[in-house]
Amino acid sequence: TKCGTGFTDEDLKKLPKIMEKHQIPHRHPRVNSTLNADIWFEPKVVIEILGAEITLSPIHVCAMNAIRKGSGLAIRFPRFTGNYRLDKSAEDATSVEEIIEMYKSRLKKMGG
Repeated sequence: TKCGTGFTDEDLKKLPKIMEKHQIPHRHPRVNSTLNADIWFEPKVVIEILGAEITLSPIHVCAMNAIRKGSGLAIRFPRFTGNYRLDKSAEDATSVEEIIEMYKSRLKKMGG
């Protein structure tokens, strides 16, 4: 997901130092994205993101076509919590299957 809020001035100073060793010249083969990025990184660093809800998205490819044809899932109003999960690898991050379950759980709570 793209996330531009929740970062303190200290985070904005620290994050480039954390990420510079993971910069690569092109999108990593494990990264599925239709977005164009100025800079690409290896999927190595895990940070915690919160949002208002998980919504259908014609742009984001997480769980593309799993809920509705032509739609993926995205975090609405994503914000950084301040937690860098340096104890976790990219493989330990929330999976597509878990995000689908979160979305379906929200629908059940809403009666959908």
